[in-house]
Amino acid sequence: MEISGIISAIVIGIVIGVLGRLVLPGRQRIGVLWTIAVGIVAAFIGTALAAAIGVADTKGVDWIEWLIQIALAATGVAALERFKAPR
Repeated sequence: MEISGIISAIVIGIVIGVLGRLVLPGRQRIGVLWTIAVGIVAAFIGTALAAAIGVADTKGVDWIEWLIQIALAATGVAALERFKAPR
């Protein structure tokens, strides 16, 4: 992966993290930096999963890849919130 691909993955990861957080109902008690970090990780893993199942490169917008990434981000935000929540 080239440096431009990594930078674009980080930018897309920020968007994915925010979308993943918006998908979850209620208020999440994690910070914006954690949301961005989860989004970046979800973007990288989602791209790898989409490539593994053969839907990473399609004509037009890669909707399935985006849905995978958003679902992973929502799962990551929910898991991190449970882990960091005060008991």
